[in-house]
Amino acid sequence: MKKTLASLLVSAGLLTSASLAASDRDISVEITNLTHAIYFTPLLVAAHDRNTHLFQLSAPASDSLQAMAEGGDLSGLINDLQASGGEYVVDPAVGLLAPGASANASIDRHGKRTRYLSLVGMLLPTNDGFVGLDGLRIPKKKGTYTYFLYGYDAATEANDEIITGGGAPDTPGIPADPGDNAGVGAIANVAPDHNRTVHLHRGVIGDSDPLGGESDLDARVHRWQGPVARLVVRVGEKDD
Repeated sequence: MKKTLASLLVSAGLLTSASLAASDRDISVEITNLTHAIYFTPLLVAAHDRNTHLFQLSAPASDSLQAMAEGGDLSGLINDLQASGGEYVVDPAVGLLAPGASANASIDRHGKRTRYLSLVGMLLPTNDGFVGLDGLRIPKKKGTYTYFLYGYDAATEANDEIITGGGAPDTPGIPADPGDNAGVGAIANVAPDHNRTVHLHRGVIGDSDPLGGESDLDARVHRWQGPVARLVVRVGEKDD
């Protein structure tokens, strides 16, 4: 059964309070959306061991990553983290993270098992784009550290830029444009990705025809270049 974007937001919200219940937190993060009109679906922020990855560049997307990148479904990645003993926070923004907005999360780490930091969230409106951080070694020294995060393409769906309301794996189309800036009636003219592994997103192409053309997205509004997010990591204590 297909999950709608709304149901995914509700599911993420139910998980938030449990994930934020940790005490004696020693890592806090702030994520800021740097785009003009791209929204992030509920984010997953995780501390884990060196062998755990939510995604890897130049590797095929896992089924769990595909579900997140195409429809914002975090359940598979959460299951993967639980199996590996990682600590995580779900949906720190309590819903979509809008352009220019920030969200904060704190994680209670447990020594060597959680020395690496990762983050993912779908980019809307895209077919299978996501903001991501893969296995950052958390600094041992107390302090504040700033990083810039890029948009990635899961390469699991052709970037047809057509809004269909669908978000399930292997269902073409974009779930929605939360900013309500998209057009309608476009006819896709796109081939599958040349690079079939996770790679840097080439950005939205779009067009300027709100009632047709080759994209429902607006090239004047939705396009981006460079990083899509700023991540500030505040380290409170050294690992034992």
